[in-house]
Amino acid sequence: MSIFDQLKNQTRTAARATVQSAVRTAATAVGSKQETFTFTALPESAAQLQALPEAAMDTPFKTAALAVCALCAFAADAAIGTEMLNVLRGPRPMNGQDVSFVKDRFRGGARSYIIFSHFAGATPETGYTPTQPYTLTVTADARSYDQENMARLFVRSGGADSPRPISLRKAKDGNWYLWEYSSILVGIRLPAAEDPWA
Repeated sequence: MSIFDQLKNQTRTAARATVQSAVRTAATAVGSKQETFTFTALPESAAQLQALPEAAMDTPFKTAALAVCALCAFAADAAIGTEMLNVLRGPRPMNGQDVSFVKDRFRGGARSYIIFSHFAGATPETGYTPTQPYTLTVTADARSYDQENMARLFVRSGGADSPRPISLRKAKDGNWYLWEYSSILVGIRLPAAEDPWA
């Protein structure tokens, strides 16, 4: 390898290190960011969802908050919930397997409390009934933006010990779309009225 090639490699390595350092610094700066969303009523159709200010989906936080709302609608009516989730998923609509997965998590409505547990006031003791207006906090950590055009944000559940992740992806149109959300649908503590050990 010539001296010229060695110098080129050193320059590339230094440039990469500078970029990586800048990305880490930016991630740390937004690391503890959180946004709280308040809904006087939860949307019951795709049209109502799209009428909300958060439907601009210009930040991953807005899309994450709307995902919880859409999943609440899904718990009541799978067809309406699917339509709402398709709005949030953008160029990647749900397929049959996606719909079946979400239906299975709610088990015919018997476990719909799982998604409502992400709103303020929803705990096992309250039967996961949220306080109104419906309030939801979405947070980022220092690693939320490790991948380009991806965000991994978190919502807390009143029935789990740690926050649950939601992944979002930024498209060419500048909007943030729902990418992966299975973790906010996994089991939590039973409502106190259903728990024989509580």
